[in-house]
Amino acid sequence: MSRIRDLYTDGACSGNPGPGGWGTVAYYDDGSCHELGGRDRATTNNRMEMQAAISALEFFAGTSQTQQCVLYTDSEYLIKGITQWVKGWKKKGWKTAAGKDVLNKDLWETLDLLDRQVQAQTKVPVSWQHVRGHSGNVGNERCDMIARGFSSGQPPQLRQRSTMELPPAKQNSTNRLAPIPSPPELQIVSMLEEQIVHTESTDHIPREVRVAHLHHLIDTLRIADEIAKGSYLIASSELADLMDINASAVTSRGDSWAWRNWIVSRVRREGNQILWQLERVDGE
Repeated sequence: MSRIRDLYTDGACSGNPGPGGWGTVAYYDDGSCHELGGRDRATTNNRMEMQAAISALEFFAGTSQTQQCVLYTDSEYLIKGITQWVKGWKKKGWKTAAGKDVLNKDLWETLDLLDRQVQAQTKVPVSWQHVRGHSGNVGNERCDMIARGFSSGQPPQLRQRSTMELPPAKQNSTNRLAPIPSPPELQIVSMLEEQIVHTESTDHIPREVRVAHLHHLIDTLRIADEIAKGSYLIASSELADLMDINASAVTSRGDSWAWRNWIVSRVRREGNQILWQLERVDGE
């Protein structure tokens, strides 16, 4: 029996909040795949990213596969949440460092349970891998197409394996399709790897200059916090000015990614500008 080699997931939302969709593709070592998708009438992009991962792990857990589960996503929020933040949240009774209720607690609890269930099945942790969104990666692009299709109410035809080849819990399809080409090797890009950490000494910089830089940083963080608290939308060019980076660097990072204490999510396009929303997230 063929085995699942890779899982890909993605979520989409029209409006954020608004109608959303999610997509999951399981690629097998024989070149075939099995696609899943779904829709929620009122949701957020982050919840759809999480639902896609939940469905992927549920599908994997329904098999007898003991090889490691490898899951690819373009959501920094998802990866950091399940591999880092969730440990602290659980210790605090699903509270953030500020004592507030964790956003999307219901999905995080389900995801954490499935993550541990799959680990018990394979005897090794799930391998959560980040892939750059909208970079031409076949698996990611297909999941994005499925998610956006369900979000808009026009889901694509899903490619699925026959019921004879599926685990018992997932034998809900009578379609048997010819194997499709496997996606090419991925260039795994982590946001952390993109950030160059300068280790050179700053002793040669006058103290008053260093202090001025800190004041500027604090002002920047305060502005970001006010934007998040007010649920204001911010254009790519404005976000680039706030982060002190090129505008192209903003749009190339995908639909949802982490920056300092915030998750930055793409909301919609207005004219030639993309609008973004900042959501404050407290880690451990």
